Amino acid sequence: MERRVLVAIFLCFLVLYAWQAIFVKPVPKPAAAGGAGQTAGAVVAGGNAAPDVAATAPAAAGPTSAAVIGDTVERDIRVETADVIAVFTNRGARLRSWQLKHFLDPAKRPQELVENPPGTHPLPFTLRTPDEPVNSTLNTALYSVAGAPAAGTTASGATTLTFEYSDTAGVHAVKEFRLAASSYVLTFHAAVTKDDKPLAAAILWGPGLGDRGELTRGAQPAEALLFEDRSARRLSASDIGKQPVREGTFNYAGVDDNYFLSVALAPGASKVTFEPVSIAPPPNSKEATRALIAYTIERQQGSAPLAFFIGPKDLEVLKATHPDLGSAINFGRFAVIVVPLLGSLKWVHSYVGNWGWSIVILTMIISGLLSPLQHKQVVSMRKMQELQPQIKAIQDRYSKLKATDPAKQKMNTEMMALYREKKVNPASGCVPMLLTFPVLFAMWALLQTSIELRGAPWFGWIHDLSTFDPYYVLPVLMTATSYWQTRMTPAAGADPAQQKMMAFMPLVMGFIFIRLPSGALIYYVVSNVWRIGQQYLTNYLIGPPVVRTVRPAAERRVKRVGGGKTDAARREEE
Repeated sequence: MERRVLVAIFLCFLVLYAWQAIFVKPVPKPAAAGGAGQTAGAVVAGGNAAPDVAATAPAAAGPTSAAVIGDTVERDIRVETADVIAVFTNRGARLRSWQLKHFLDPAKRPQELVENPPGTHPLPFTLRTPDEPVNSTLNTALYSVAGAPAAGTTASGATTLTFEYSDTAGVHAVKEFRLAASSYVLTFHAAVTKDDKPLAAAILWGPGLGDRGELTRGAQPAEALLFEDRSARRLSASDIGKQPVREGTFNYAGVDDNYFLSVALAPGASKVTFEPVSIAPPPNSKEATRALIAYTIERQQGSAPLAFFIGPKDLEVLKATHPDLGSAINFGRFAVIVVPLLGSLKWVHSYVGNWGWSIVILTMIISGLLSPLQHKQVVSMRKMQELQPQIKAIQDRYSKLKATDPAKQKMNTEMMALYREKKVNPASGCVPMLLTFPVLFAMWALLQTSIELRGAPWFGWIHDLSTFDPYYVLPVLMTATSYWQTRMTPAAGADPAQQKMMAFMPLVMGFIFIRLPSGALIYYVVSNVWRIGQQYLTNYLIGPPVVRTVRPAAERRVKRVGGGKTDAARREEE
């Protein structure tokens, strides 16, 4: 009976829930005050969308104070200099767009560095104070603008934009942006007061960087960047997850990727907070979700203007902007070699005018300088190859001895005596090869990070040296020439299994490097072709290898019987 009652109660609740869900319509909520105003403000001058939903949402609840100084219409302010096109919005007095005129995206438009996705992500130069209601006002209010240039003009000198807002609640804010006539530096200054009392304001830079097309190049993703104690440190998303807040005295701090950079210059004693941000691709897009990094800078003392570098990682531009900014380019451990190589590449390009052919010519110059080392390596390996029968005979005599047997040491003594007699250094075949490795790694770093190669064509099907070969011709050539070179190189003491592995390595490297930037593949292909040609020349100069045969030990023992004669020879004499 009790079970039936429980079932009946359950069915009653089920019927009531279904009736409410199907037949009873929900009462519509009243529209929020100011909603119409927000909708009208969502379209700004030029037809652009609102900068971010989270920033405008508090304004939808209705203003609690009236503006004393400000604007009544949301609009964009466009400033064009010799190097950049900057677009500011008077809603919150923030940066909406920062385009580089001399660097193009895959669509051949000026490269955009400000990420502006719809959602809760703030725009650059959003302010954050300890007072949350003030923050809402600062980042949603419509500021008045002074110093805006005429539409369609390019600034011939420095441009200063002054945004100001004040209301009856006692909030007063002034934000000033200064752009040089020819530079990637934006100087920013903010002064915020509440009831005439100054408020410390941290500066937020939203997700960075906004170069959406860079991931298609297989380049370095966005990383946090700090320069402290005379060295640059990069922090990945996992590093940030362990410690998002960094405090210290920084020469610069911000975020970068393979080719571009957004950092605050000389913030001094500051607290920098990093946050990993995932940006979903646009609807109906084949792009993958991007992992970007947002950062906030809060200076510990002082309110002087703060300069931001937002531009390309060009070594000359970086050094001209700040003495330590050149370290922002991740040249790796061989930076001392990479920098001269980059200067050499630019010098060759000044005569050739094509970065692809400049790589070819520089590779030939480097290979020519390293030719004596390669020649010495081949000659040494040839001598070791000729001694292999004698070395193997010595090893066979001691093959049955254990490694711990003291008599085993005689094998090494005999081998060293053989090396001295034949004037062969067993290490001379490896040392020349090791000396070429720093140059190899330096060229690798140079061709992976040089912004000069970004978007630079070579000829034929290679339209961008910073991306992979679309038809995989260069990876195939690199694999084929590497295998050819391996077959030509004399095997100095390598066992058959090791020789097979070495012959298989070019195929493995070909799969690893299949999406390597075309500029780097040009270097490897030209280097391989040069070494093959030099190998032929060296083989011609030193002649074919001398093959020495060593009689087996058993045969030598038989000939020593009877005073050096065999038994059959002794019987014939008798």
